[in-house]
Amino acid sequence: MLTFKYVARDATSGKKVSANIQADNEQAAAKLIRQQGLAPLSIEAKSSGSSGLKKITERITTKDKVIFSRQLSTLISAGLPLLQSLQNVGRQTQNKQLKFIISQVSSDIEGGTSFSGAIARHPDVFDKIYINLVEAGEVSGSLDHSLERLADQQEKDADIVSKVRGALAYPLIVLLVMIGVVIFMLIAVLPQVESLYEGLSGAGELPIFTRILLAVSNFITAYWYFVLIALGILGFVSSRWVKTLGGRVYVDKAKMRMPLVGPLFMKLYMARFARTATTMVSSGVQLIKTLEVVAGAINNVHIERSITRAIEKVKGGSSISDAITGDENFLPLVPDMLRIGEDSGQLETMLEKTADYYEKEVDNQIKTISTIIEPMMMVLLGVMALVIIAAILLPIYGLAGKNFF
Repeated sequence: MLTFKYVARDATSGKKVSANIQADNEQAAAKLIRQQGLAPLSIEAKSSGSSGLKKITERITTKDKVIFSRQLSTLISAGLPLLQSLQNVGRQTQNKQLKFIISQVSSDIEGGTSFSGAIARHPDVFDKIYINLVEAGEVSGSLDHSLERLADQQEKDADIVSKVRGALAYPLIVLLVMIGVVIFMLIAVLPQVESLYEGLSGAGELPIFTRILLAVSNFITAYWYFVLIALGILGFVSSRWVKTLGGRVYVDKAKMRMPLVGPLFMKLYMARFARTATTMVSSGVQLIKTLEVVAGAINNVHIERSITRAIEKVKGGSSISDAITGDENFLPLVPDMLRIGEDSGQLETMLEKTADYYEKEVDNQIKTISTIIEPMMMVLLGVMALVIIAAILLPIYGLAGKNFF
């Protein structure tokens, strides 16, 4: 049962009435409202996941969508009608938010909307790739195969993104731990050295290196709340700036050009481009439409612009391979592989081989990064430890030298 908020007009008094009602779908809710002698003006479904906590705990993951796609594909290929298949999948779904959306999609289909049109009303859950592949499956009569391809594509994309995040998470965690240790040493250990040094007669002045770190320590201790506020403001402004076009242009370019991780992101983008294009071409989506959807799926402003320029060239009669040849935002192998596919009439096959190749390259690049980063982090950790130890030991050695001589 779903909860609907409705506004209706009382047939007797003519007054507007607003209330909630429970029903299986919007049509059933309208029927119940009419049975009360009311004329429904508007009916709006209330999501069970409207609270902030539920949105977090019940968010729809890639795994949820993969399971949904596979189950729906299996039922449709078994001969069940689409609406009945959706209702069966909805009953099996554990995620309440997804269950709610499936019920809305079913209600829209009952009202005469196509499946692609129904899921297009939920862009936060079903992206353009999903909607276009479902539409292509409806047109070609192979909806079950389109859903199966979608599940495969989502699984591979999620797997490769997970590997990249895992490779980048390790150095970030180590760096945060090192920063925490340094702050602890500055706040808790270094001031004690200062107190000890000042308590000794004839100790003289602390070394300049130690005084600099003590100044940092005293500032953090005295104005820690300002530091936290400044960091909070910096984090907030940075997060908002990254979402702007200017921020995305800068960050996306940095991802592609940074030492060590730049090649990783480039191979990730090429794998995503080829895999998404493979899925759409194999489902019968037109070439221009495929490129338009792929451009939005790459998640990089510069490659998106390159694909947009390529679309205009393709519309003018160029092949895809010619349109992207020489573009700095595409690795040279991509247009070469596409050219072979175009010349042989096996574009789909070559796109799939390109995707497989770059997915393996991403795995190899992640192993390379892991191999290089571990000693780099150890060296950085050693340098930071040396700095702190030097600040502590230099005064002690200074005292020992004075007493000795």
